[in-house]
Formats: sequence, C-alpha cells, structure tokens
Amino acid sequence: MASSVGLFSAFRVPNIPKHQTIICNARLIPPLSLPRRQMSNRRVCASIATPEQSTSQDSLVASILSKVTQTDRGVLLAEQGHKEVACVAQQLQQYCIDEPVQSPLIFGEWDVVYCSVPTSPGGGYRSAIGRLVFKTKDMIQVVEAPDIVRNRVSFSLFGFLDGQVSLKGKLKALDEKWIQVVFEPPELKAGPFEFQYGGESEVKLEITYVDDKIRLGKGSRGSLFVFQRLSPAVCQCHDS
Repeated sequence: MASSVGLFSAFRVPNIPKHQTIICNARLIPPLSLPRRQMSNRRVCASIATPEQSTSQDSLVASILSKVTQTDRGVLLAEQGHKEVACVAQQLQQYCIDEPVQSPLIFGEWDVVYCSVPTSPGGGYRSAIGRLVFKTKDMIQVVEAPDIVRNRVSFSLFGFLDGQVSLKGKLKALDEKWIQVVFEPPELKAGPFEFQYGGESEVKLEITYVDDKIRLGKGSRGSLFVFQRLSPAVCQCHDS
C-alpha cells in the first residue's frame, strides 16, 4: 500500500495506493514537476507551534509518533489533530537527508501508523462501512533491496475470519526524493480462500524524511503518511 501509502499511498484495495521505497544505486531520471506545498499549510503550522515546542530532530520524531499512536492510523483524529501532525512533519523535512531515495535507510519493514486521509490506505476496507466488516489488524510495508515493495493489510472479517490483502510492486527512482511503484494485481486471502483480482496499479510518492525510526511520505495528491520501522534496514548493495 492507488494514490498517495507511503506505506500506503500504495495500499488502496482494490485500487491499491502506493508507498514509497527506494533502492541503492538507483538510476535517476529527469525530475518530475513536483507539487509545491501551499502557503496555507505554513500558516497553519505557524499558528500551532508554541515557544515551548522543541525543534530538535529527536523531539520532533517522538512528537509525531505520540500524535498518531492509538488513532487507528488517523481515523480517530479530529481536524486539529491532523493539522498538528502536518505541522511536525513539515518541521522534520528540514532534517531530511540528501537524496533519501538513494539511502539504505528506506529498506526494512514498516508499520503504516498514520495517513492524513485515513481511507486512502486500504481503500474500501478502510471506509466507514468497510471498518465495520473488516477489522484492520496490521498494515505493513516491506521494502527490499534492490527494488521490491510488498504491502500487506491483515484484517478480521466480521471479527472471526482472518484474512489479508497483499501487493507486490517494483519501484523506480524518479529523482532524489520521488519514486514510482508499479504493483501487480492484489492477492486476497480469507480463511481457506485465496485468489488474485483486479489489475496493475501504480503510485508516485515523495520521501520527505527518513531515519532509523520513521519515514514520512507524501503522495502525488498530497496525502501524508507516517511509517514506523519494525525491523532494521537491510541493504544488499555491494561495492564493485
């Protein structure tokens, strides 16, 4: 996990969105015409920030995680809560490493802990009605060197039948921050049933911040994603 998952703007089912992920030694192509942040967002952030607010990198990482924890990946947040998350994400961008697409930090297993458009990752499974039928258990994105992305949404159907929707995609660096992931048709498993449906889908994502704890991404339509690392990054790149 299609529009805007990081690690799930790539997690829309059946029209699955897509996340970000990248590769060492990726060959860059001419940059896209990237969307620019609107001035209104800067005003919002300025109005939320307080003199006491720490701007250190570690404090900002801890802050954004505290704001999205136990919010059902953003579903339970009010408008003000989403604005506060966007404000911290904007501040973290100044600490983003150069050319994050080329960094081995993007590899590893990631938990999708937040999306500014809560129904974006998971598509119909995460709509108001979908959440009544499919109780989401996990939303995971795995980025493997050199260029493989695997998205997985695990759920409980009516609270008693476990299932999951999974996607496998191939990523390509578009420039130093943007990537494109093209996903194969999704696979659905529910109890003893397993089948593939739909067609290919693709997503473009910007990596706005990454470290050993979290990754922030923005989809082409502006959705913000927060990923929390579950396992260490593993880069299989070798010196020639």
